[in-house]
Amino acid sequence: MSQTIVEITGLSKSFSDGEQRHQVLNGVDLSVATGDTVALTGPSGTGKSTLLNLIAGFEHADAGHIKLLDQETHNWQDRQWSHFRRAELGMVFQQFNLLSPLNVRDNITFPLSLLGKSWQPWCDTLIDTLGLSTVLDRRVEQLSGGQQQRVAIARALAHKPALLLADEPTGNLDQNAGEQVMALLCQLAAEANTSILMVTHSETCANFMTRRWHLDQGTVHE
Repeated sequence: MSQTIVEITGLSKSFSDGEQRHQVLNGVDLSVATGDTVALTGPSGTGKSTLLNLIAGFEHADAGHIKLLDQETHNWQDRQWSHFRRAELGMVFQQFNLLSPLNVRDNITFPLSLLGKSWQPWCDTLIDTLGLSTVLDRRVEQLSGGQQQRVAIARALAHKPALLLADEPTGNLDQNAGEQVMALLCQLAAEANTSILMVTHSETCANFMTRRWHLDQGTVHE
């Protein structure tokens, strides 16, 4: 049964640059349901990453409403945002953002440990599918860029989040590695019943998604 994961209405956000104020989001309306995979495209500096940060609670809007899993968030405190990020959100970034003192296994289980859980059969599925079985005990800085991004995907999906936010997830990979990573990301997200909202400048990556939004001049068009 489909559920609305993200519902945004009238969302606006601006930033101050000295004496000037720049409006990056202006009355944005959008929704993401269970099973949706969405590519968010648009020129640089138009607020795509800002939109992801607002959904994740890292930044707060000037106006408008964000509902996550049918819960209104405008009164959420840090504790509620932290719980949502731990339990329901996965994130994959261009820079990987892995925990370099830890090995591959510990990076993957880190989000599970925050929920009081340990390695699960789903983790075996992740590492087998992503080709990480032979490098579990290696430190992440010893891996190639493609391998590091696969670890980041495994970590993001280990707790089967309702929503995955991805910001240029293949930006540091060559085209071949990027396409492989995208195919695996979509396959595993579907198995986990995880919706995807991905910021990308890549037409190839965008084509992996089932929906496409374009952000320009503060508004989103599908």
